[in-house]
Amino acid sequence: MRMSQKGEVQISNAPVDVISAAKFAPSSNQFLLVSSWDTSVRLYDVTSNTLRHKFFHSSPVLDCSFLDSVKTVSGGLDNGVKLYDLNTHIESNLGSHDAAVKCVEYSSMVNGILTGSWDRTVKLWDARERECVGSYEQSGGKVYAMSCIEEKLVVATSERKVLIWDLRHMGNYTERRESSLKYQTRSVRCFPNKEGYVMGSIEGRVAVEFFDVSPEVQAKKYAFKCHRGKVNNVEHIYPVNAISFHNTHNTFATGGSDGYVNIWDGFNKKRLCQFHLYDTSISSLCFSNDGTTLAIACSYMDEAEQPPEPYPTPALYVRYVNEQETRPK
Repeated sequence: MRMSQKGEVQISNAPVDVISAAKFAPSSNQFLLVSSWDTSVRLYDVTSNTLRHKFFHSSPVLDCSFLDSVKTVSGGLDNGVKLYDLNTHIESNLGSHDAAVKCVEYSSMVNGILTGSWDRTVKLWDARERECVGSYEQSGGKVYAMSCIEEKLVVATSERKVLIWDLRHMGNYTERRESSLKYQTRSVRCFPNKEGYVMGSIEGRVAVEFFDVSPEVQAKKYAFKCHRGKVNNVEHIYPVNAISFHNTHNTFATGGSDGYVNIWDGFNKKRLCQFHLYDTSISSLCFSNDGTTLAIACSYMDEAEQPPEPYPTPALYVRYVNEQETRPK
């Protein structure tokens, strides 16, 4: 079923180039941190629909994250990792990688910042001491997507490998898997209940995977097609760029280059709903911690093709979702 546009607000002063990430503050659905290829990181108060802060990197920013309600971290094509305090407006450079920083995550369990890079490493930074406490080779290529839940860290690489790490024992990865998707990974997120993770790829497929290696649990894993459409009997396949979980229900949203957002019940293999068509690709999604609000970033991402005329303007929305859209049936 398609959902109407009720309960959705377009946020003013969106970035002017591709929106790489949109992340809600840890315990609030009011503050949204947004990074962009326009080199900016922005903080929005979505309740009043205002841009509260803006600071810049020297190159496009590929990811950002909150450490707590006032501290943020971001990284991108300048290879650097930048800390910013939203209260004092003080920015500091935490350190750098040897290539672009593609992913940024914060782990409260180890009070550490995790950065994944195209230099094929993940670095762990002590948030308090502001120093790198470990650099971990990812045997499987450049880091393309990354997600952590408590002690588990899942890293998806350019060579279709998935490395599973335990943040308490980073001497070596606990498992290295082949992706069950045939083509390049675009997104990965861990289930809030820690049972597994979900991956999306450029071929319009999503894989639901489980951590438990026992044969009976592994038998439950599956992949499904989504973000595909037929035009004149020709199937068009769109990348799955973004995934975000509802923390309470363990359902998840996917966003594709087809301009649609779908919400899925991964355990029961069902699509719960599809929102209206957006103007261009969905580049990032984020449920607020309480699951009431979904941030939806739209920006044209498929540079290989001839871009449409007029060129789609990046846009940012927040949608106040209801139980019917997010609760398993």
